Amino acid sequence: MNRKSLLLTSLLYCFLYPVLAQQSFPENSIKLGKQRGSLYFTWGYNRDWYTKSTIHFRNTTTDNYDFTFIDAKAHDRPDMESFYKLNALTIPQYDMNLGYFFNDKRDLGIEISWDHLKYIVTDNQVIHVKGQIRGHQIDKDTLVTPDFVHLQHTNGNNYLMLNLVKRQKLWHSKAFQLSAIGKVGTGPLISYTISSVLGNNDDGYFHYHGMVAALSGGFKLDIFKYFFIQTDLQGAWVDYTNTKLGADHQGLATHHFYSLQYKYLFGFNYPLSKL
Repeated sequence: MNRKSLLLTSLLYCFLYPVLAQQSFPENSIKLGKQRGSLYFTWGYNRDWYTKSTIHFRNTTTDNYDFTFIDAKAHDRPDMESFYKLNALTIPQYDMNLGYFFNDKRDLGIEISWDHLKYIVTDNQVIHVKGQIRGHQIDKDTLVTPDFVHLQHTNGNNYLMLNLVKRQKLWHSKAFQLSAIGKVGTGPLISYTISSVLGNNDDGYFHYHGMVAALSGGFKLDIFKYFFIQTDLQGAWVDYTNTKLGADHQGLATHHFYSLQYKYLFGFNYPLSKL
């Protein structure tokens, strides 16, 4: 069995098993009792918007620069051209969540989320640059080309967070349930940065870059109990404190910014029951 067939079989099993597990069985079989809660998994994609940020670049070990970009603009990159192909699922900006609702009166849950955003400092923009570059002082508006500096968190600007989730049921019928969903969470930035500073290129690697904290709200439509679609609007504060620069990783970039992320998601529920 090839990889695609194995993946499709696994997904089909995950979707159908919760349905089959709840079907009626003969009286001498095991009966399921009160529901304890439910696990859920979501997958989806996003678009992102970023505030301007002040970016500090420094290397006094293997180079000689210490300068700051003031109010640098950045943008995202959806890369949705081939999202429907199994071997290209993780190329676009995607979101993946694994969570658990406790089935309590407050409708609370917890969730681990992985948000894969892409952050690109816009090339060829005019930025006020202040500091020193190899002994020369600079304090002026400057056209920043890729030959000078290029910086992108594109593999990516990754938010790994633990979230507290609140669900408020709004409407339901026999087959559907509409809920409002709110989340608050925080966690590390496990990001991958591609950069070039003064001709010193770095193709990047995954490592800890800093911290993120986020707040989101949205709507969830459950379909026949086991499946759902969901949309979220998430605001985040992002603090990059450990972005390595240069092929020898002796340079450092630090900055913080706010992001606004719109998510569109599909998921499935797995109800848990006591024997």
